Amino acid sequence: MIARDIMTHKVCTIRPEASAQEAAQLLDEKRISGLPVVNENGNIIGIITEADIISKVDREGLHVSDIMSHEIISVSEETPVSEIALLLTQRKIKRVPVVQDDKLVGIVSRADIVHAVAQGHLIIRPW
Repeated sequence: MIARDIMTHKVCTIRPEASAQEAAQLLDEKRISGLPVVNENGNIIGIITEADIISKVDREGLHVSDIMSHEIISVSEETPVSEIALLLTQRKIKRVPVVQDDKLVGIVSRADIVHAVAQGHLIIRPW
């Protein structure tokens, strides 16, 4: 299996000029733990997570661009799910954007991989 097979295609995103509170509201409303941050051209420029927000809980007037993670670890639609699982585990991250030609086309989260295992699309091997 590859990223395209299990990725979430309809990805909630946020713009860098949005307030930290708007990001928190979107995370809460959608019941997700992270959002890709995209610029006006639809290029991914960062990720904002629950951890980014709670680490700045006592500060006012912050925008997404002030607290987002700028380091973007992404994969292509052709990346094997086994590589993605290893990447998530080794980097201790919960999601990875799927990018094609610098544009966000999907996202693969830990939950997407667990769902594929639960559906029998992926197997767990004892190594």
